[in-house]
Amino acid sequence: MRLKFFALFIIVAIVISSAGCSDKSRNGEVSTVRIGLFPNITHAQGLLGKENGAFQKALGKAKIDWKIFNAGPSEIEALLADEIDIGYIGPGPAINGFAKSNGAIKIIAGAVNGGEVLVSRKDMKIDDVKGLNGKKVAIPQFGNTQDLTLHHLLNEYGLKDTTRGGTVEIRQAENPDIETLMGKGDIDAALVPEPWGSILIKEINANVVLDYDKILRGGDYSTTVVVVRTQFLKEHPDIVEEFLKAHVQLTDYINKNKSEAYTSINKEIYELTKKPLPNDILNTSFNRLKVTVDPEKSSINDYINLSKEAGFLKNDVDVNKMIDTSLLNKILGNIK
Repeated sequence: MRLKFFALFIIVAIVISSAGCSDKSRNGEVSTVRIGLFPNITHAQGLLGKENGAFQKALGKAKIDWKIFNAGPSEIEALLADEIDIGYIGPGPAINGFAKSNGAIKIIAGAVNGGEVLVSRKDMKIDDVKGLNGKKVAIPQFGNTQDLTLHHLLNEYGLKDTTRGGTVEIRQAENPDIETLMGKGDIDAALVPEPWGSILIKEINANVVLDYDKILRGGDYSTTVVVVRTQFLKEHPDIVEEFLKAHVQLTDYINKNKSEAYTSINKEIYELTKKPLPNDILNTSFNRLKVTVDPEKSSINDYINLSKEAGFLKNDVDVNKMIDTSLLNKILGNIK
């Protein structure tokens, strides 16, 4: 009897504990919304909205729990594990996450286009992608958008990475660590999002191999999108709509009030990294990108093809099923 009572006690305790971890209150309302974000300029709206409280104001009583990541694959793991609800992320991981989960996430808006740069260390002048032959190239994480883009560039120039019998060694490293690795000569080049490209150029005199507008589509390619767990979207479309309203307003504010917006974004970068960006790096970073709400469907479709080309995807992905802009279009329609 004592054993049965003890077992029952443990079960009840687990149930109570699990209920306490839920993001729902007793009346079914969401008490916490978990949002994924990187401390990158390419996540501009997320950084600004976190700093000035716009998202918290939009969601009202629901508390925001911010989750900070270095690169997309880690955030996708968190999304698929039901650890976050909404996130800013690169299109590459978003595509792979959608395919891997059979549609458990959706792209609901765009955020930033461009904002990537391929650089080499100062003592190794590389003029084009062919110069990466036999070199060590860093990206933020295997399987992220920069990794996908790098594989495409290598393929265009007849090169392969060493895991596929080629001569280019691709290494993953967190963005802040890439500066140290390149400064020490442990890597020869890197393909990174802003502000890390501008930081490498200024701080250790890295050479620009390909600027943002030479990497893909003349610079008009999606770098960051907004994703949501499909189940969360179905259960709480009102919350997602309020989030998107704030996202649209923040996008408009950044484009119309650049100086003030950049200052606020820099404050949040300092909060997350403990290192503010010099104004010249901040301005150069923003000059390499476009802040937008358009997910650039054609660009996403291109990334699907690049994912297949790189071997990250085995089957086709229907871009129309992956992208759901119904709430975004409703918001934009009301603004007009």
